[in-house]
Amino acid sequence: MKIKLKSLFLAFTLIATASIYAQQKQINASESSINWTGKKVTGEHTGTLNFSSGFLTFDSDILKSGEFVVDMTSLAVTDLEAGKGKEKLEGHLTSDDFFGVKNHKNAKLVIKEATKMDGGYKITGDLTIKGKTNPITFDLAVNGGSATTTLAVDRTKYDIKYGSGSFFDNLGDKAISDEFVLEVNLKM
Repeated sequence: MKIKLKSLFLAFTLIATASIYAQQKQINASESSINWTGKKVTGEHTGTLNFSSGFLTFDSDILKSGEFVVDMTSLAVTDLEAGKGKEKLEGHLTSDDFFGVKNHKNAKLVIKEATKMDGGYKITGDLTIKGKTNPITFDLAVNGGSATTTLAVDRTKYDIKYGSGSFFDNLGDKAISDEFVLEVNLKM
């Protein structure tokens, strides 16, 4: 009985000690940024999204996990001017053809694993867009109070198939790339 109590006490001590060293760093959502690029046969469009919240968890300065929520209602087009198609494109991107923002106001990334490598980490996580969750892997550079990454997302995995040559024939110059690119800059 004494051995079981000692083992239980040791287990609680180890858990408590581990949690002391784990540090959750909140991102500064207003200083962090997401720039997106979507390509089509005849060119590309660029824009921004805002974070609602996010954090990275470190244990002895080693990244262990994290979670980020993106405000999809903040979706903005930056390559077009007001009155020159900007509002029309933003409306289409927030419609059910693309991100269905009325019913899916947030997207979310949960970091499941972070493997240390030269210059940063190899991240494995779950990305949820439009209510669909899929695994994603990308590199993340962490430097003091900031972290950066560029990642490609296959929109068709999130039931965003509008204009996809993978699903529709004879689109010609109306075809839109299945992947969009996110350039992310986190400030903590």
